[in-house]
Amino acid sequence: MNNDSDAYSGPSKSQLKREMTALQDLGAELVALSKERLAKIDMPERLRDALLDAQRFTRHEARRRQMQFIGKLMRDIDAAPLQAAMDEIKGVSEAANIRQHRLERLRTRLMEDEAVFAEVARDYPSADVQRLRQLRRNALKEALQNKPPRAFRELFRELRELEEKAGTAAVSD
Repeated sequence: MNNDSDAYSGPSKSQLKREMTALQDLGAELVALSKERLAKIDMPERLRDALLDAQRFTRHEARRRQMQFIGKLMRDIDAAPLQAAMDEIKGVSEAANIRQHRLERLRTRLMEDEAVFAEVARDYPSADVQRLRQLRRNALKEALQNKPPRAFRELFRELRELEEKAGTAAVSD
């Protein structure tokens, strides 16, 4: 008496459908990105072309069919790196949080001690130290006058851009 009904036959139809829906959702998130952001994510060229095509489509049915096609393409690739890239973009990855906190600490140290500019100049050779000093002066002035922290935020943006440039340069080396 052979009982084949107890043998594992793979994931259920419902599980497969959930996985396909998750891939289509990831595809929709990728389509929503700018061309510049898409260019920074490592993916097969065929998928990149499909994503760019979906961005061009304005008719609902054409876009829906393209999203189905993107989901189909994504079944054949490892979606984990794409999901990790989306998490990084959304700022939910641990690496993004660590980088964010490191940059916030650097900005705080810059605000407290002007000598930290030497460290910034050493770590980020492309840094416009004069601009960073001006932003620091403006941020200190804003804090004294109880104004919105516009320069304080701009200082953070500048540091983040320096970090991104340094990361891009390290990857290309």
